[in-house]
Amino acid sequence: MIDVLIVGTGNAALCAAIAASEGGASVLMIEKADEALAGGNTQYTAGAMRFAYDSGEDLLPLLEDPDDPRVPLTDFGSYPTTRFADDLLSFNDGQALRPEQHRLVSESYDAVRWLASHGVRFVPIYERQSFLKDGRHVFWGGLTLSARNEGVGLFEAERAAALAMGVSIRYDCAMVSLIDVDGCVSGVVAENAGGKRENIEARAVVLACGGFESNSEMRVTQMGAEWAAAKPRGTPFNTGDGLSVAWGLGAARHGSLGNAHATPMDRYMKDYGNLDIPAGERKKYRKICYFLGVMLNNNGQRFVDEGKNFRNYTYAQFGRAILEQPGHVAWQIFDSKVFALLYDEYRFDDAHFVEAETLDALCERCEDLDANAAMATLEQFNDAVDDTITFDPTQLDGKSAQGLDPPRANWAQRLDAPPFRAYPVTCGITFTYGGVKVSDSGVVLREDESWIAGLFACGEMVGGVFVAGYPGGSGLTSGAVFGRRAGEGAAGFAKDRTHNGSAATA
Repeated sequence: MIDVLIVGTGNAALCAAIAASEGGASVLMIEKADEALAGGNTQYTAGAMRFAYDSGEDLLPLLEDPDDPRVPLTDFGSYPTTRFADDLLSFNDGQALRPEQHRLVSESYDAVRWLASHGVRFVPIYERQSFLKDGRHVFWGGLTLSARNEGVGLFEAERAAALAMGVSIRYDCAMVSLIDVDGCVSGVVAENAGGKRENIEARAVVLACGGFESNSEMRVTQMGAEWAAAKPRGTPFNTGDGLSVAWGLGAARHGSLGNAHATPMDRYMKDYGNLDIPAGERKKYRKICYFLGVMLNNNGQRFVDEGKNFRNYTYAQFGRAILEQPGHVAWQIFDSKVFALLYDEYRFDDAHFVEAETLDALCERCEDLDANAAMATLEQFNDAVDDTITFDPTQLDGKSAQGLDPPRANWAQRLDAPPFRAYPVTCGITFTYGGVKVSDSGVVLREDESWIAGLFACGEMVGGVFVAGYPGGSGLTSGAVFGRRAGEGAAGFAKDRTHNGSAATA
């Protein structure tokens, strides 16, 4: 019998596998996808991880190349635990920080250091998280590092570490149900690609198989009818399987089941970020530079403050705002002053946009857009821009457009430098926020706080980490923090069960 069986192979699952192996457990991972599509959502990400740190000195042990000549010319700033906590609190709809959020904040740096000790190397995110100012690279928004080669590199490094520790992985092996023996989870019923089923026994099971963002019926049931129109931008295999079996055993439904990480995406992106291109390229369908321009719905109206805050703090919410617009679409409009500041995804060879030499012509070329209303909105915006303040993308510059509804707080510049471009966007759903409740050791809890013996969970399945929003890069860090906890807890449970011959205290 295997000690720890882990369902899933994404970031959280691999962290659980590494931690369980460190705890002396034998570990088997099963993955519903084939090897090419393994890794859950991890390979679709940019690999950025948000964590607390006091100064740039804390980052040096994590870097792939601490001797990079740019490093001495870089202002990494600091991101103390108090600021991380405040950032999470700002998305809590007035609620106090939850226990899961306290764990995420307090353990974030240790988790990243732990990953680095297992061969995961990190690089500064110069292209997306810094701007050149007076000859120095100035980072903004509390997010500084990503794994080398982004999400693909994170997955490959974590998998290599797990395999080197003796972890086994079986692909094309889907969990069908849990095995419950005398009130203790003792393995899973699994099914291979050919439909053959088998029982896989284990002393502890860790569910790390994601949320339900790729299950349209479950999105509608849990989140509302409009979510049928959202485009899944990650793996097609996160269909809520783990949540369904855990809830079926009486696990507490926990967290914000009606909310999700939802970001502006190319309107014409295929579901799952276009599986026809490499995993590392699929994230390029994001369109998150709205703060450099103006975003309109098909009625020609602005509907969010594009400059409310750094895009790290708004992009995961603005997808939902787009979903609520007519036709579930919007247009991001820019002039040539900012073309050089737009991220690579705007220059991606599959990026859709229209271009014109005048704003009038641009609006006429935008499919389904009310051109007259759009022109009136853009003219009103241009007239409202405060020209007394200098545009500065390295900080909340206060360069506003005054008297508008919704307001525009920062980075407002007139659209007056042709050519002009408009990018059609829709809502891309990344991961869901609601899930199950877990103990400090990662064991799954019932409504009465009793534990489901032998069953652990981590990653997107853990509810309570995010409420109504998400500061960018927190998701992968959450996976590492709670994956590590679940792996350690499952290994300890398996050891006690071996010695005692019965369920142990979680």
